[in-house]
Amino acid sequence: MATAAAVALAASAASAADGQAAISAHDLALLNRLSWGQSASSAAELQAIGARDWLDRQLRPRAADRLPDAAQAQIDALPGAQTPMAELVVQMDAQNKAAGKLTDPDQRKAAQQAYQQAMTNLGRAAATRELLRDIYSPDQLQEQMTWFWLNHFNVHMYKRDIRAMVGDYEDQAIRPRALGKFRDLLEATLKHPAMLRYLDNDQNAGGHINENYAREIMELHTMGVGSGYSQKDVQELARILTGVGVDLNPDPPKLKAAYQPLLVRSGLFEFNPNRHDFGDKVLLGHTIKGSGFGEVEQALDILAREPAAAHHISAQMAAYFMGDDPPPALVDRMAKTFLKTDGDIAATLRTLVTSREFDASLGKAFKDPMHYTVSAVRLAYDDRVILNTTPMQNWLNRMSEGLYNHETPDGYAQPAAAWSGPGQMAVRFEIARQIGSGSAGLFKPDQPAAKDAPAFPQLQNALYYKAGLDQTLAPATKSALGQAGSPQDWNTLFLSSPEFMRR
Repeated sequence: MATAAAVALAASAASAADGQAAISAHDLALLNRLSWGQSASSAAELQAIGARDWLDRQLRPRAADRLPDAAQAQIDALPGAQTPMAELVVQMDAQNKAAGKLTDPDQRKAAQQAYQQAMTNLGRAAATRELLRDIYSPDQLQEQMTWFWLNHFNVHMYKRDIRAMVGDYEDQAIRPRALGKFRDLLEATLKHPAMLRYLDNDQNAGGHINENYAREIMELHTMGVGSGYSQKDVQELARILTGVGVDLNPDPPKLKAAYQPLLVRSGLFEFNPNRHDFGDKVLLGHTIKGSGFGEVEQALDILAREPAAAHHISAQMAAYFMGDDPPPALVDRMAKTFLKTDGDIAATLRTLVTSREFDASLGKAFKDPMHYTVSAVRLAYDDRVILNTTPMQNWLNRMSEGLYNHETPDGYAQPAAAWSGPGQMAVRFEIARQIGSGSAGLFKPDQPAAKDAPAFPQLQNALYYKAGLDQTLAPATKSALGQAGSPQDWNTLFLSSPEFMRR
């Protein structure tokens, strides 16, 4: 029997085929949930091809999809954008060491401040790149899942030299695999220096075991708390991960002849057999013979295929898209798909999106600060590329969900209660006023003496009247909008409405 969501998707496709211009309230809600927020252009695309084909395209993005030229040009001009990550990290390390060697206190202080500012600029550049992609990329579901996995495999950019790495971590390790196989994503994060720095595995060596990363792989990244693994399993995984680290030295380490074939290097990633514990290990009942980096591959295979991992990841994805307490039966079906497809993220999402439970939840999930901020700017300036994301970054920091800025490995909280308190809502209302009343600094280039280009969002547009966005509002909201004394007040009220706070 077809689910309600599947029937609605099929009906929308038939409507598009018949050339009907109307977009249903269901399809608007679907668009709002699976994208970073409704916009006129995304609604037009969904209308043109139908919801079923739109969903297929979102689940399997096309290689040819690209950002608007104005957005891509900004990204290409960002600090560090034209320098490979490994080279950039080495350059910044050299700058830091040179600053520390200066003997004059004032010169040393100035050089160290310059280093910190350069590192901060790299972190801001990564955030700018993400926000521009979130607003303007045609691959909206991929961008949402990129943020989801960034939170799942969290790193804190202000630890050590991660600010020089975090943009590459997102672009090279996570985004290309955000809708692929979980096992591939797990290994890509493991091999990235940002993760190894953040969870100290570059300090994990035979005889000097550091369990930080091994514990978080099991507790957060795969199986979840209380899923059946023991402290002994954590210890054994930590032993497996000895020698997995980061090396900025362009020359390989000196190894005895027997170890030379076991060295693994790629960019800054290094598996150094000199630092590895070659004893046999037992992980979750599986014996892993000491062999080198192959032990890590075996461990990841075991963890990625654990039923507990399938359930843990499915539950997190369901909560991310549906809100608090997703139905256990749906999570079980997602986990079954995850295991059947060997961790295919897109297939697992399809089980979620085409379910009755998902259909019933549309419009009810409370937006976290990231979703609120991006959806507001996306709706306001869908047809015009903003010139400065700094206001957005500041808003996110004020709402305590700054990009790459969560200190602990668990990532930002998902429950609505974490983001719906009075203080949080007061900041949202202020953001609504800033966006609704003018450009809010979004069109003032981040350059000395730059002037703010004139801009004013037209929220009462074709999406509102012709595409039916107005029909999704409650009578009380329509009444409040009808009493607005100016376009600025109307915009502010709309962006402050209960309906806009949910997706």
